[in-house]
Amino acid sequence: MTTPSRPRSSPAEFVRFLRMETTGGILLLCATVIALVWANSPLADVYQSVKDFRVGPEFLHLNLTIGDWAKDGLLAVFFFVVGLELKRELVVGDLSNVKAAALPIVAAIGGMIVPAGIALTVGWGSPGIDKAWAIPVATDIAFALGVLALVGSALPGAARVFLLSLAVVDDLGAIIVIAVLFTAGFDLVAAGIAVAALALYAFLQHKRVQAWWIYVPLAIVVWVAVHTTGIHATIAGVALGLLTRVRSDKGERHSPAVRLEHRLQPWSAGLAVPVFALFAAGVAITGGALGAVFTEPVPLAVICGLLIGKVVGIMGASALAVKLGLATLPSSLAWRDVGALSMLGAVGFTVSLLIAELSLEGEQAELAKAAVLIASAIASLTAALLLVRRSKVHARGAPSELSH
Repeated sequence: MTTPSRPRSSPAEFVRFLRMETTGGILLLCATVIALVWANSPLADVYQSVKDFRVGPEFLHLNLTIGDWAKDGLLAVFFFVVGLELKRELVVGDLSNVKAAALPIVAAIGGMIVPAGIALTVGWGSPGIDKAWAIPVATDIAFALGVLALVGSALPGAARVFLLSLAVVDDLGAIIVIAVLFTAGFDLVAAGIAVAALALYAFLQHKRVQAWWIYVPLAIVVWVAVHTTGIHATIAGVALGLLTRVRSDKGERHSPAVRLEHRLQPWSAGLAVPVFALFAAGVAITGGALGAVFTEPVPLAVICGLLIGKVVGIMGASALAVKLGLATLPSSLAWRDVGALSMLGAVGFTVSLLIAELSLEGEQAELAKAAVLIASAIASLTAALLLVRRSKVHARGAPSELSH
């Protein structure tokens, strides 16, 4: 009996994902600029009033501010798409092959542990660092892929696969951190409802039910229940994504996971993430605040964690894995390419801002968010320069410059 060949993620799927994230990165940048200008204009009070305006039913614990709805509600859509992409990569994509996935997986782990360690070291003993160490563990997939697509067109496809796989694993790590570190209390009844609703979702997926009018209310029940438990509500999106069927049946053009990605990714990249950035990136920039970013322990820990920790962690873990024989470097990539991609991994935007809001309050949170924005801008520009140079080298095909 022959084993049927396992479906793989097609190049067209990857290109579509890359293009959508490129567009999302541009919209994210625009939303960030608008937020910074608005928060530092004469209309700053209006910005804060809109962000703090409350709406929603109190009896469901959903009388939230607009900023919280963006953080807890809209980002759940983003994390649902992340969950779908993670499930697809683990089951039928590049991460399903252990040997091929070893390098980006190890690189992602190094790119989380080292930044956390550096942040803890720099901020040791400072109020808030007990949770703020998690801020630099995240890589922003939209910004990172956007920069790569804009300036790294001549790089081999292995560079894009490496970065996407690294970012997906990094997102999984950030999800675990959020779930463990930012659970405030725990409501057992709500947790039971959430588990039951998720089990029903999985059962319906197994039975090939495709009725959207069942899934949409069920997803809302899961989100409300998870929000009520005390676990951050975005985890609901991840859980639903990971439970979605990813293999196509015979005669089925696309699996539910691919269909949902097609439908929801434009909303995630074009609405959910930019609106979140609009209300998360509005940091008041003054001379004193800028000075504090580079002198106060916590924001300085964030900057060092991203700009130093990410590069050292990703590059160091990759080199160690190859040296120990745990992974192999693709023949089309040079170590200088990995170095440029490591700098791109230091762009910790969306999830870093989310963790900053969850871990800190008041002025500390604003300084940490400013640190994320500054570090991400420096990482983006530095990575862009490095990638332009590497693209020229690959375009020329100079053997001496492409050697490992």
